[in-house]
Amino acid sequence: MRLVGKQTWVFENNIYIQATGTAVGPFEADGPLGKQFDVGYRDLYCGEKTWELAERRLMKEAITICMNKGNVTANEIDVFLAGDLLNQNVTANYTAREIPIPFLCMFGACSTSMETLAVGAALVDGGFARQALVATSSHNATAERQFRYPTELGIQKPKSATFTVTGAGAALIGNQKGRFRVTAATIGRVIDAGLKNPMDMGAVMAPAAAHTIEQHFLDLNRSPADYDLIVTGDLSGIGSVIVKELLMEAGYDITDGYSDCGLMIYRPDQRKFAGGSGCACCAVVTYGHLLREMEKGTFRKIFVVATGALLSQTMIQQKQSIPAIAHGVVIESVGG
Repeated sequence: MRLVGKQTWVFENNIYIQATGTAVGPFEADGPLGKQFDVGYRDLYCGEKTWELAERRLMKEAITICMNKGNVTANEIDVFLAGDLLNQNVTANYTAREIPIPFLCMFGACSTSMETLAVGAALVDGGFARQALVATSSHNATAERQFRYPTELGIQKPKSATFTVTGAGAALIGNQKGRFRVTAATIGRVIDAGLKNPMDMGAVMAPAAAHTIEQHFLDLNRSPADYDLIVTGDLSGIGSVIVKELLMEAGYDITDGYSDCGLMIYRPDQRKFAGGSGCACCAVVTYGHLLREMEKGTFRKIFVVATGALLSQTMIQQKQSIPAIAHGVVIESVGG
């Protein structure tokens, strides 16, 4: 691996996504991408007694599916990287205690899917691991209870609010040849636009996404034309408009080849507020839908930019502004 420019890692060895696994909740299973996820549950409890246990089950399910597809056992995986939205990353930590693999817990809020993928690829490229397992999850009810208001209260929300995706995504990466290569990653900077509204995460995260995408172009001397698709993770209806405007001001028109996972995962008639968000949003759309489209030849080279708002209840109550970050990973199809 070598550093190119200020923030971009270019992987010098062939790093492949060898297998993936996805598990989602009822709204996601009923959405336009529902058939492209491996498992879909019909209720938010996912057969468990609490929502937190349901989220853990989703992560475990995604990991099990991924390992089965990759035909590997825990003994063959050298490192496990995972994170989620709950305090102290309890979904990832409690899942890891059941898997006998060295574990690195990571937190980048909703950017965690690409953060774990980028770091996992770096570890494999540097020879520190032969195979790495990465995973992330979120659950609408657990996130609402922690970051906003318990759903039982029925608090009204503005249209700018996003709807946390219930689901989990996992990927197995290594040197063994697969259908998709991870070729580069741009590690984001923390960007604080001075916004304080936790009900408008799209506006909070858009400047971070724009900064990472622009820096990626500058570092690699690339443009939007170099990609079949540039996709953000969680900007949804508000932030996706802002990121296009910010990049246009910087001289980059991404309009024709851009989308957002939060707008893709729900049908217009079922969309909640501005669209989807959460750790699982980018993970399940990428590992479920986008890679399937790459298999079909729809895309050959994509740049996935997962975005995260680095807030907590305590900071919001103290009227602090909300910092954000975005990490981007380049995925290319192999052959065919």
